Amino acid sequence: MKILALISFLIGLTAATGDDLHYVDPLIGSTAGGNVFVGASLPYGLAKPVADVDGQNTGGFSTDGSNVTGFSHMHDSGTGGNPSQGQFPLFPQLCRDNIVDNCRFGKTDRATHYIQDSVVARPGYFAVRLENGIHAEMTASQRTALYRFKFPETHASNGDTLDPVILLDLTDLWSSRQNASISLDADSARIVGNGTFLPSFGAGSYRTFFCADFTGAEVRDNGIWVNNRAGSEPKALYVTRGFNNFYLQAGGYVTFERPDDGVVTVRVGVSYVSSQQACTNAEAEVPAPGKDFARLEQEAVDSWSEKLSPIKITAGGMSDAMISAFWSGIYRTMLSPQNMTGENPVWKSDEPYFDSFYCIWDQFRAQLPLLSLIDPETQTNLIRSLLDTYKNEGWLPDCRMSLCKGWTQGGSNADVVLTDAFVKNLTNIDWELAYKAMVNDAENEPLEWSYEGRGGLQSWKRLNYIPYLDFDYLGFGTNSRSISRTVEYAYNDYGLAVVGKGLGKSENTKYLSRANNWRNLFKADQKSVLENGTDTGFTGFFQPKYLNRTWGFQDPIACSALASWCSLTSNPSETFESSIWEYLFYVPHDMAALIKLLGGPDSFVKRLDYFHTSGLADIGNEPVFLTVYQYHYAGRPALSTARAHNYIPRSFNASTNGIPGNDDSGAMGSFLVWSMMGLFPNAGQNVYLISAPFFEAVEVTHPITNCTATIRNSNFDPTYRKVYIQSALLNGRPYTKNWIGHEFFTQGMTLELMLGEHESDWGTRVEDLPPSLSDNQARDEATVGMHGVGMMGS
Repeated sequence: MKILALISFLIGLTAATGDDLHYVDPLIGSTAGGNVFVGASLPYGLAKPVADVDGQNTGGFSTDGSNVTGFSHMHDSGTGGNPSQGQFPLFPQLCRDNIVDNCRFGKTDRATHYIQDSVVARPGYFAVRLENGIHAEMTASQRTALYRFKFPETHASNGDTLDPVILLDLTDLWSSRQNASISLDADSARIVGNGTFLPSFGAGSYRTFFCADFTGAEVRDNGIWVNNRAGSEPKALYVTRGFNNFYLQAGGYVTFERPDDGVVTVRVGVSYVSSQQACTNAEAEVPAPGKDFARLEQEAVDSWSEKLSPIKITAGGMSDAMISAFWSGIYRTMLSPQNMTGENPVWKSDEPYFDSFYCIWDQFRAQLPLLSLIDPETQTNLIRSLLDTYKNEGWLPDCRMSLCKGWTQGGSNADVVLTDAFVKNLTNIDWELAYKAMVNDAENEPLEWSYEGRGGLQSWKRLNYIPYLDFDYLGFGTNSRSISRTVEYAYNDYGLAVVGKGLGKSENTKYLSRANNWRNLFKADQKSVLENGTDTGFTGFFQPKYLNRTWGFQDPIACSALASWCSLTSNPSETFESSIWEYLFYVPHDMAALIKLLGGPDSFVKRLDYFHTSGLADIGNEPVFLTVYQYHYAGRPALSTARAHNYIPRSFNASTNGIPGNDDSGAMGSFLVWSMMGLFPNAGQNVYLISAPFFEAVEVTHPITNCTATIRNSNFDPTYRKVYIQSALLNGRPYTKNWIGHEFFTQGMTLELMLGEHESDWGTRVEDLPPSLSDNQARDEATVGMHGVGMMGS
């Protein structure tokens, strides 16, 4: 009987789709704060051309109906805060009576509406038509953007055809430019230059270079412009901040004789090293810009198809819109970090260099574990890049963009990334170096811990928590987030213990002890009251604690979706971007101990239900992700499934506002992908929590082992009345655990789920629950008593 069921199951998989790239819609999340990058890019590509707007422009373009101010060549995707990158934008226009001083120069003056239904976005391609009739389309190679601007035939008052004009502006999206220079070649249609800019969420400054070539039309004239005037002489310009940081608007321009087809092609090479390298990049990647557009677009399509190929789905009647949301979520996880190997002037190295970790606090929970599964080669290179940063700058980054150190949001969460890769057996990584870097985070405090390492380590080691208003004279940083840093440091140290155990190190007892430090901020009698005075009915929450071990106070609902926003700079508090309510659940390594502390499984479930139904939970921010699935640890996996279906498709869907918050380099997209696949990772552990896929079946072919893992709903219901697992077979044998390990993928196992309309007893027994540190320690003690040898699970 089992053999027949398995044969039937495998036959059904022949319905899995082939190349699903046509489902990818880059415009999902392009408004309402999703901040996604919608333009052309290769996987992890540095060149990212798109139209920049004056509305929601953190990712460059938005479908908010605002005005286009230029077309620039590098962007980040899904970030919050200030707009990122967008340097050296081009702006095509037709100037009245062919007089260059009649052109519109500055961002505000030249801003032009785009035609909403003209926007076309697909992998490797973006196009839009402006209300002035100019049509722009663009594609990209790794370090080169390629544009085609088609100008309408328009006439001056004297009947002459208006000449196409293309400006280049020495600015960026944020107008953060500190200085810049530009040089135009009088004998060829080439402009080179560079500028120094500020990172949008970090310290210091960075310098980028460009090399722009124009083809397809005869050049009539070129020169520079400053403010609202231009001239063909001189051919070079340097600008800097002036008196009172005055921002001078300036750049270059080229005018053309209108070609018969109206098309002017612009190739823009970019680099972080030099203008010459930007030119070299462009010439190598796009040797024939007038002919290479179709080739580049096809190469982008091929690259994206290859990256998405490990996953196949059998839709089983699911809507095309949700299929699109799924594939688009995977696509966005590979826009950043960006592969800048060979583009790092800060240090010399033969190791890979990736940038735009923006930020690891957002990425480690779902995005990077997804890359470990479907693109482990790149994930390995990402980790090698992190370790090379440690070798050359002294610390693992928690956030990094444009060669700059980004602000640390919580703990040293690159430690979790390393631990996750370690327990999933990623190879070609120097694990001794990784362990050394993690120990450095745990033991040594940097002078400036606002952008690297951890602060408050004296108190962490002496008091076993981060105090409120800590006395920290060793280093400097934002002296806040004492609760969220405490719980994150505890998990970081747990990861260090896991890696150390695997490498045979002797310090594990110390780090396992520190992994329990979250307990020291739990105030058992603390109540939570809503702003209207209503008692939530729950007692026991984390609270800040002073150096003298007495309690401080932060309202448990503060910094939640029901109260005011709390960040590093806006209303800094003892929790970061979320409430005590939310951080109470952040004990990912010892959920059994947390559940016991909160009164047992029933009490825990009631508290988790209240959190998700009262408005306290912010599904648009990453700390909430794991809470959707933590019912598994209380023996109620069906409730995790119900919670996921509550958020999908209500908050995650295929609309332009189909992401509930900043995509954060693909974090939101990866939450959706994992949820729809029916598994969710507890990052840093070899644990995937099992739920029912949103499809009839999903296959994942591991790129290293080439083994194919399959999850199938044997009685899939596309109306989603039957979403609760009644029973499961793993490789044809009954399987009762509500979690599974990474070997499911590497060995190519098959998981068949029988679904029903109501919660069952599947996955509810104590022996079916995911592992927790306190359970493992209890087993270790028993093992030591019987055999004299202890083991630590992960």
